[in-house]
Amino acid sequence: MADVKETQLPGVGVRLEFTATDGAHVGVIAHRSGRRELVVYDRMDPDRCETVLQLANDDARTLAELLGASQVQEVYDVVQQQIEGLAIEWVTIGESSPFLGRSIADGAFRTRTGASIVAVVRGEETVPAPEPDHVFRAGEVLVAVGTVDGLAQLASLVNG
Repeated sequence: MADVKETQLPGVGVRLEFTATDGAHVGVIAHRSGRRELVVYDRMDPDRCETVLQLANDDARTLAELLGASQVQEVYDVVQQQIEGLAIEWVTIGESSPFLGRSIADGAFRTRTGASIVAVVRGEETVPAPEPDHVFRAGEVLVAVGTVDGLAQLASLVNG
């Protein structure tokens, strides 16, 4: 069995990585929300992902059953207990978002969902602690903190 490297991602979950027999570097990011990302890193640039597969909680369980393993869930359960109730999520602003061209203040997201937008990633630029007058653009990624339910509500509002 390959050695698995575990990296705690505070407020996010845990990243588990290993090198497959064929040399591929593979990872799973287990988010506190239950979402999973299966990643295969570029062989020439280990900081770049060749493939990222977003898996809903049910999809991750199905894949785990097909593969016959479930260590990820055990690690996720441990992390979940460390900061009970707090979660972080990345929400991409879609092309059809009702908030395109509108500001964080216009959305009143914290009031409506209890989730706070703590950063905005726009291409290579990151805006930590964006001002309420920050105007949304398609493709931006919002980094938000809150409860799992609050984050789901935020994602639903942002993308209609």
